[in-house]
Amino acid sequence: MSTRYVAAIDQGTTSTRCIVYDRGGVLVSVAQRRHRQYFPRPGWVEHDASEIWSLVRLLIPEALRSAGATAEQIVGLGITNQRETTVIWDRETGIPLHRAIVWEDTRTSDLVEDLRSHGHADELQRRSGTPLSNYVSAPRLRWLLDTVPGAREGARAGRVLFGTMDSWLVWNLTGGPDGGLHVTDPTNAGRTMLMNIETGRWDRELLAAFDIPEQMLPDIRPSLSAVGVTTEPVAGVAITTMIGDQQSALVGQTALESGESKYTLGTGGFLLFNTGAELVRSRNGLITTVAYQIDGEPLCYALEGSNPTAGALVEWLKENLGLIETAAAIETLAGTVADNGGCYIVPAFSGLHAPHWVSGSRGLIVGLTAYVTRGHLARAALETNAFGAQAMIAAVNDDLTAADAATRLTELVVDGGMTANNLLMQMIADICGLPVVRPRMAEAVALGAAYGAGLTAGFWTDTAQLRRNWQAAARWSPRMPADERDRQVATWARAVELSSNWRPA
Repeated sequence: MSTRYVAAIDQGTTSTRCIVYDRGGVLVSVAQRRHRQYFPRPGWVEHDASEIWSLVRLLIPEALRSAGATAEQIVGLGITNQRETTVIWDRETGIPLHRAIVWEDTRTSDLVEDLRSHGHADELQRRSGTPLSNYVSAPRLRWLLDTVPGAREGARAGRVLFGTMDSWLVWNLTGGPDGGLHVTDPTNAGRTMLMNIETGRWDRELLAAFDIPEQMLPDIRPSLSAVGVTTEPVAGVAITTMIGDQQSALVGQTALESGESKYTLGTGGFLLFNTGAELVRSRNGLITTVAYQIDGEPLCYALEGSNPTAGALVEWLKENLGLIETAAAIETLAGTVADNGGCYIVPAFSGLHAPHWVSGSRGLIVGLTAYVTRGHLARAALETNAFGAQAMIAAVNDDLTAADAATRLTELVVDGGMTANNLLMQMIADICGLPVVRPRMAEAVALGAAYGAGLTAGFWTDTAQLRRNWQAAARWSPRMPADERDRQVATWARAVELSSNWRPA
């Protein structure tokens, strides 16, 4: 009998990967390509959805060839994706009507503030679980319908379709114009601000608030379920999981029970705390989100904190300022100084997200003196991730206290590309005052999609098998005195307040 595998497509903000895993959860092969980033105006971020689909068509066969596997040996394919990024396309031609508007984009700030000024914010959040902001898909979709010629008319006629990147890829993988499936899952649908967080279904009141035709929306299927079968670029592979990238990382960390959590550091920094079947409504600016749904089971929920600019800040220092030659070099540069020299960076490139939610804020560098060097700037850029994590953890624990929950976040399990930075891991432990643990498999996003695909397909029979794959690789304990930690957190909070209130003359 030939060896069996599971595969995952990880469609991220800067690149797309196809990865093949064996029964032990070990990576067998990977194929990866970067895609172009478009910045047509300040605060605008776009992707070419057709380019991303063309890359997927190359990557799946490449990953299979590298693994020495055929389509028949892949028992299940998981799709995980950048969430909130918004695509509309023509059902008949398969051509997008506009470049995809990325989750980091801020062009809809005025629309968001208009909705807020009319008193809609609280009700929208109650129904969707998400604070009103330009982070979610609904304002972007409204902008596209109002701006792209013929888009609204086509949507009403059922000819123009909407989706996040999971919907776009599955539609193409299963036939595109020739019968492609128009589907999504609750982890992605919940980030549109159009899904009711209690029912897991599209909400008529939310659709009306944003003036979105329901006929253009995908069907919502459980995250771990038999979605469909591919027709290209390789035919006959069962798609058995669709899940947003941060929820996928939660699964990849096997944080599947209430009270378990993870903090992912990639393009952004995202903390998810699993609350199980209990829907905990945040009073501190966190997102109440769907963690995942297994076919035939109720929704599983989580509290989420989001910082859109983690690795993106390092990339900005490299590409825009030329401060470093490679992203990894920031650790060496930051290590040339003992502290930040009084310098703090608030990287609000896309406004401030959880727990602050100020769409109009802008990034700031404060505390500059002639003493500050390149090393201090590099260190401040890393520390911003620790301060962001600290704010999210404090919000989670306060929400859990208010909900009379039995658990608290007492240890931070991390994953993502930035966790290779040992200096950053120690910073996070110091500023958060918690132990930080990095697992052996630090790239949890794609692994989570593969785990979901394999569980649905029966490749693994229970989650205990997956938990046995998890191993801690490194651990950092807090070293900073509590009074110094409190001082730095308070200074950071002042910098965030300045960013929140900054407006051009």
